[in-house]
Amino acid sequence: MGRSNFADIRIFVEVARRGGFRAASEHLQLAPASVSEAVQRFEDRLGVRLFERSTRAVALTPIGERFFQRSLPAVNDLEGAISDLHDQKGRVAGTLRLSAPYSAGPFFLDELVARFALEYPEVDVRLIYDDRKVDLLSSGVDAVVRSSTLLEPETHAVPVGPELAMSIVASPDYLDRRGVPQQPQDILAHDAICYAFGLSGRLAPWGFQGREGAYTVEPNPRMVANDMSSLMRYAQHDLGLAYVYQEIASPFIDSGSLVEVLTEFLPPLPRYSLNYRSKRHMSSRLRAFVDRAKQGIDD
Repeated sequence: MGRSNFADIRIFVEVARRGGFRAASEHLQLAPASVSEAVQRFEDRLGVRLFERSTRAVALTPIGERFFQRSLPAVNDLEGAISDLHDQKGRVAGTLRLSAPYSAGPFFLDELVARFALEYPEVDVRLIYDDRKVDLLSSGVDAVVRSSTLLEPETHAVPVGPELAMSIVASPDYLDRRGVPQQPQDILAHDAICYAFGLSGRLAPWGFQGREGAYTVEPNPRMVANDMSSLMRYAQHDLGLAYVYQEIASPFIDSGSLVEVLTEFLPPLPRYSLNYRSKRHMSSRLRAFVDRAKQGIDD
């Protein structure tokens, strides 16, 4: 394969996984026109259309999608091999790209990333918070933090961050009016203030521990938001029961503006996981970050 062919394939892959010419050009540090021309040149050489273009969007054609899935692993492997060459120089440098859910930041990730950046000043960190599931293999990120361990083929995961204690809270006026739930099933008779995962609208389950083990109850949502601070405000306005992180709820419980219920039934949530691709071509910066994450932020 000629050098120009591989350069065009790499540009094609970046446009496909970033969903547009401008985003790919920013990542590749090329002019948008150069990226568009490279893709057009590649399509002309192959004699097929890889993308459908409109004034608002760029989408892979069916044949483009198949070519993307076949070429992506090869591009990833070559980029990893180039990273290995830098590793041999003994430097931890370059750009580390991470994706994580919003909740991970205040609990441990912001502190972890800050300490890592101070320890490795030649590494630039790009951290994007997004509650949607990010595809590790096609997104171009080096690693993703998840609230549960979801492994794609040829990926690895290590537990990171603390276990997360949970609370169910409501205002005193709400509990006076509607009664205090005594068992988890009692929440079905209450208004619930629920957390939703981003644009997906999927509601976070309410988890409990009983004699038979862990289980969930699906409450009746009166209010739904994808921000925990909003859930706390709704609870203070007497709108129902909220299932939230105990760390967030504690100041309101201490002040008496919210009351905790069903505490004996609430187990902690599992730790987050740090997911990354195969160790075969792990860059020195990712290896250093994985090692730091395993140590935690208390060391």
